[in-house]
Amino acid sequence: MRKIKIYDTTLRDGCQAEDIAFSVEDKVRIAQKLDGLGVHYIEGGWPGANPRDNDFFRLIRKESFKSSKIVAFGSTHNPKKKPGNDPLLKCIVDSGATAATIFGKTWDLHVKAALGIKLETNLELIHNTLQYLKPKFEEVIFDAEHFFDGYKNNPKYALKALQTAQEAGAHWIVLCDTNGGTLPNEVGEIITEVQQHITAPLGIHTHNDCELAVANSLVAVGLGINMVHGTINGFGERCGNANLCSVIPNIRLKLQLDCIPQKKLAKLSAISRFVNELANFRHNTHQPFVGNSAFAHKGGVHVSAVTKRPETYEHISPDLVGNRQRILISDQSGRSNILRKASEYGIDLDSSDPVVKNILASLKDLENKGYQFEGADASFELLIKKAQKKKKNYFDLEGFRVIVEKRKEDEEPISEATVKLHVGGQYEVTASEGNGPVDALDHAIRKALIKFYPSLEDVKLYDYKVRILDEKSGTGASPRVLIESGDEDSKWGTVGVSPNIIEASWQALIDSLEYKLHKDKIKLPKRK
Repeated sequence: MRKIKIYDTTLRDGCQAEDIAFSVEDKVRIAQKLDGLGVHYIEGGWPGANPRDNDFFRLIRKESFKSSKIVAFGSTHNPKKKPGNDPLLKCIVDSGATAATIFGKTWDLHVKAALGIKLETNLELIHNTLQYLKPKFEEVIFDAEHFFDGYKNNPKYALKALQTAQEAGAHWIVLCDTNGGTLPNEVGEIITEVQQHITAPLGIHTHNDCELAVANSLVAVGLGINMVHGTINGFGERCGNANLCSVIPNIRLKLQLDCIPQKKLAKLSAISRFVNELANFRHNTHQPFVGNSAFAHKGGVHVSAVTKRPETYEHISPDLVGNRQRILISDQSGRSNILRKASEYGIDLDSSDPVVKNILASLKDLENKGYQFEGADASFELLIKKAQKKKKNYFDLEGFRVIVEKRKEDEEPISEATVKLHVGGQYEVTASEGNGPVDALDHAIRKALIKFYPSLEDVKLYDYKVRILDEKSGTGASPRVLIESGDEDSKWGTVGVSPNIIEASWQALIDSLEYKLHKDKIKLPKRK
């Protein structure tokens, strides 16, 4: 079967979207999920361009990947410097990435207007950069920026740029519709012409400014292109990039070509939600394949038909992409999701076990209140343990108090938290200050618990996000708090929801610490 390489640029191109600002830890977590999905290339960012991308490449070296190559992105070298003396190229070489992607100008307008150099000089930049990097990486990929617009304006020069990259030894040449304005028939015609002149393996990189990024990518694949660039949920600058959550299942299920392993395709919906959660976005309910409504049916003829034969109104089986059928007038599904999630935690549940029904009821109740467990796996595991009556009671809360005081206009507010707990029959009252009320609470609860559970000292809080669930309620809206924590071995997410943001934060904090104790199988202290 023909193999299509999937190249994910969520962590670079996706981060250029207006409302997205992933933390370094977010990027590492997303990269781990993409590797689990079976993506072939993960473009981590542009080393040397900003501190966040530098930190990512420093941290990602500590991770191991089974399926994916980490890619460093950058541009052709500075016209005033030789490749070996260009500091940004040096950063790419020193990044530790397995592969490098270099973009170069193929539209003569950009060469003259943006770079302000001669057309021949631009070709030299492409050749010199690729030739310099090729011995230093397993693969060097050339992104032909603005290729389709460049071809339409000056086909001879655009093709010459590709030929230059080929002569320099590029392992892949990727045709980019950078402005996203090319129609599918134009994409097809231009690719067909390119194939008459270029023998190097070709890729496609499309943007969605005309709502055609996925269509254009599939046209390219149909014509023999074997690498597709895109982002999870279509994140990207302006209107976004080709959405891999649509590209991947279309290639695998519709074109019946190999891209990611069939057994891993079922992770797609969860990864889509995970990335949305870390981006602090609402999940797009109506997104094809992975949206909650993608296989939802409401009343009348549709419900009657899909109950008998799902294929009457479903173009694929939803479980192939990790989604599920939903009958909106009587939502009876959900058990399979519970069982699948439990198995990930090594928890053996039987579908006929009453515990599954209890978990499902709890889950629906909590989701109605605004809880979301994508990105909060630790809270969901604790929910399962509670239903199984296996959740240990490591401590009991009597109460907490948080004070925020601003003493002078030009001074930062002071936050102080007091917590009252019962641990192993002992009564503990502790107080602590912090850089805000949540930080103060975190210090106070740890101060109370560490002498009983020393391993909690290893827990670090990596990220804290707040999502307002009902913007129309203004300052009275209920927030959802998502916290990412971790120790030397792993990281985990927890969630809390309440009209009071401090209470929501407290819930997520407590889940984080309790999960650590359960994970480490800590024994309860002896009662005194």
